[in-house]
Amino acid sequence: MKRLLPFVVVLLSVFNATGQNKPAYILYNATGKKVSYKKMIKTLVKNDVVLIGEFHNNPISHWMELEITKDCKQYRNLVLGAEMFEQDNQQALDLYLQGKLSAKGFDSAARLWQNYTTDYAPLVDFAKENNIVFAATNIPRRYAATVSKGGFEALDTISAKEKLWMASLPINYNAELPGYKNMMTMMGGHGSVNMPKAQAIKDATMAYFIEKYFVPGSLFIHYNGSYHSENHDGIVWYLQQQKLELKIITITTVSQKDILHLLKENNNKADFIICVDEDMTSTY
Repeated sequence: MKRLLPFVVVLLSVFNATGQNKPAYILYNATGKKVSYKKMIKTLVKNDVVLIGEFHNNPISHWMELEITKDCKQYRNLVLGAEMFEQDNQQALDLYLQGKLSAKGFDSAARLWQNYTTDYAPLVDFAKENNIVFAATNIPRRYAATVSKGGFEALDTISAKEKLWMASLPINYNAELPGYKNMMTMMGGHGSVNMPKAQAIKDATMAYFIEKYFVPGSLFIHYNGSYHSENHDGIVWYLQQQKLELKIITITTVSQKDILHLLKENNNKADFIICVDEDMTSTY
């Protein structure tokens, strides 16, 4: 046994060194300083709204969303919400959460994303098991497509019932916000001026339903694509327009070849940054 001990110690050292040198992700704060998961949770629960910006096909994003939600639940009552559920599917979502609709029935009644089963069902089922309200915060995609084609004015002809599924019209719109300007830049000047407006109607609607479902004293955790809340833009800007003095904190996901040091270009994208190895497997 004594002869085996040095070998075991060396083996464990190699294992630990390998683990430390090849992590799947590292957490950073806004200035690029590494931060512990425990410290992040302690900070999150001191706020009113947490916006988690994900990469839709990234398993680390989805795993972290679930773990953050579970751990925040230990400290605060929660309300959940997500971009991935459109407001006209709220009734189906509620019925599933109440146990009045089966998983198969929910799949038939709602427009679920292709990666729902692997990536979002765990969040919804956690809400169901813990009697947590879950808000479908996004505008039905057909109306975002309508704005993309014809601008905000294209919504003037829809019915009063349909307008209940989106932010109150007309929405406040600032084309100079960095996120919207960047969309046009990425299109190399070939994109329609209505493209960022379609993004804005989504951002405004998500902010609107976060405010509608927010319960004072509870922590609202919202799941959305990283672009909707990066740089404290998008949803954050619209929440701030509501002047509710909510304490908002953001998390985003970035991908790098070397995750041991956060690139300067990723600094300040959010209050906490999940830096994931760019070789991470996609969920679809």
